[in-house]
Amino acid sequence: MVSDDAGYERCAPLLKAGSERRVLPAPVLVELDYTLERELGSEAFPALLDTIRAGELDVEDLIESDYERTAELMRTYADLEVGFVDCAVLAVTERLGEPKLATLDHRHLGTMRPRHVEALELLSAAS
Repeated sequence: MVSDDAGYERCAPLLKAGSERRVLPAPVLVELDYTLERELGSEAFPALLDTIRAGELDVEDLIESDYERTAELMRTYADLEVGFVDCAVLAVTERLGEPKLATLDHRHLGTMRPRHVEALELLSAAS
């Protein structure tokens, strides 16, 4: 992202800080491809792929139980019109036992209740 983008200002410190493992659930890649192309141009997504190849960001594929949990979450939160990607992110977060989640989507992910913690610690400023 470029420095004049509001999302960048909220996310850049999270991407630069610490030595914690940073995991990107695989379904997010499609959204990132679309968003980065639209907002930053054709070189942005290949640069993200370079970051993944360099080991700076791990991609976590969905496993069978994630699909089951994703479908359950989509049914539970149908009134919120929560989509596949948000539900899959929560399913992976639960499976990994991660209490923190970096997201700009506090509206959906702040409302949904994880199984493994009382509430997720949502990192970054709310959108």
